[in-house]
Amino acid sequence: MQASLVQSDMEQDKGPETERHGVAAELWHIVSEYRWRILASLVFLITAKVATVAVPLVLKRIIDAFAAPGRLAMLPIYLLAGYAILRFLSTLFNELRDLLFARVTLRTVSAYAQKTFAHLHALSPAFHARRQIGALLPDIDRGTNGIAFLLNVALFTIVPTLIEIALVLAVMLDRYSLGFAAIIAVMFLMYGGFTLIFTNRRVMYQRRVNKLDSGAKGQLADSLINYDTIKYFANEKIELARFHDTMAKWQEAGMGNQNALFTLHVGQSAVIGVGVGAIMLLAGDAVWRGDMRVGDLVLINAYALQVCLPLNALGFVYREARDAWVNAERLFQLLREQPDITDSPRLPRLHASQGEVVFDHVRFHYDPARPVLREVSFRIPPGKTVAVVGSSGSGKSTLARLLLRFYDPVEGRILIDGEDISEVSPGSVREAIGVVPQETALFNDTIGYNIGYGRIGCSRADVISAARAAHVHDLIESLPAKYDTAVGERGVMLSGGEKQRISIARAILKSPPILIFDEATSALDSDSEHAIQQELERLSLNRTTLIIAHRLSTIVGAHYILVMDKGCIVERGSHRELLERNGMYARLWLLQQRMDETGAMQRETS
Repeated sequence: MQASLVQSDMEQDKGPETERHGVAAELWHIVSEYRWRILASLVFLITAKVATVAVPLVLKRIIDAFAAPGRLAMLPIYLLAGYAILRFLSTLFNELRDLLFARVTLRTVSAYAQKTFAHLHALSPAFHARRQIGALLPDIDRGTNGIAFLLNVALFTIVPTLIEIALVLAVMLDRYSLGFAAIIAVMFLMYGGFTLIFTNRRVMYQRRVNKLDSGAKGQLADSLINYDTIKYFANEKIELARFHDTMAKWQEAGMGNQNALFTLHVGQSAVIGVGVGAIMLLAGDAVWRGDMRVGDLVLINAYALQVCLPLNALGFVYREARDAWVNAERLFQLLREQPDITDSPRLPRLHASQGEVVFDHVRFHYDPARPVLREVSFRIPPGKTVAVVGSSGSGKSTLARLLLRFYDPVEGRILIDGEDISEVSPGSVREAIGVVPQETALFNDTIGYNIGYGRIGCSRADVISAARAAHVHDLIESLPAKYDTAVGERGVMLSGGEKQRISIARAILKSPPILIFDEATSALDSDSEHAIQQELERLSLNRTTLIIAHRLSTIVGAHYILVMDKGCIVERGSHRELLERNGMYARLWLLQQRMDETGAMQRETS
């Protein structure tokens, strides 16, 4: 099974070069505005490497000076001072390089984080309906960290390593026999080839580890979000068993990754060990024969280590860079996701003044095999209220989604004040519409913030006025922190009715020309429903209003009622007209009346 999973990941890794080139080009496009910082960082980098390579040369001269007979009294002060200064300058220039480049890295990572944030909000509801937030966030986090690593790798590890090796080879060729440079070159090629082959093999393990890690985090988040449901059914052990299975697979993949890493590290160390051993044997033989002095032996040893350390760093960096590419893959895939509807700045804005809404022969489906709306046509005159009723799945809520331009019709048009909304900016359409949804989700902030979200920048007095209109002000004032009360994640600290009243207050504060109430009072008790219903009717007086309702008692006063069934409008008219027809609406009304009477009798007997 493990082999098949690895083979699958190998197939996913085919043909990555085009993507990598595109990613590299995009990274360069972002950092190119900091080219002067990059150039200055390179200058500091090269200067630091020159100082680093010069340190063994000075050390050789110090050792040779002390090793000369009869010259111990002549302490080479300038060499000792120079040795200390060179070491200090190497560190200083490296720190200056880091300081200059830090802004480039931070701004690039910040730019990608903001780009991803904006892109996620631009994607269509279909994407967010299938996404798993717990798995999405680790992918984004790993991706931005990978970008930061790649930026630093390109400038601060690969370039200086190559510079350092080139300088060492130049000194060795200039001062010593070709054999030393040949050993270093062969060691470099062997190390590079081994690292390349075995790192590529390890990538497939790393990709699987990342996939399982995201899956585990997604499962954990989903379990916590559904905490109440798990408690209702006492299924804690079931959830733990599922999580245990996922983590067992993660452990298995992690061990495969670690085994590959062990082979890589041991092989790299063996190549370096053989190379250093060969260099020291050749140098020791030269000293024994009198062709080199002790200082030369120390110099060659220092340079051998100076080459080996960058080589080791280069191997580490290549391995980590491949991991960073793997980590960034999901982020770039996410950024390539295309929204179904784009809010281009070139699109004209909707200028809704009267608020007339027209559905003109609208057809729509999420899946072509299952039509949701079939030839739906109706008009909501400015300032009037139209209610839509029907059984579950009849297409009622889809009307609201289309009007908000979350989706575009497959056929037909939707007009607001005579403008086809498919030809204007989606953002401008939504600015003209206030929504009270069936399921209210609140930000993990205060009550005041959540109400004020309806009109950013409004005063506390405006927030209080909207809360009064939604009949929630007295409840808020009874709380210890009042409008500064935290509502918890998605508003879990409030009841369903309280959340819905805050949602109504938010829509009241927005004060748009068009309103949509999607089961706006479904979570309220009868008294609260009656009070808020009166306020909603007052709020709708001068606004075009679409009410999607299940409880028919809430839409008796609507100017017009549409009855939907299987994506079609089967009846239309006022409440009185529909009752007189004795059709589907009349049957639904009679059924709800009986249910209400039965409920009232049960409450009286209890």
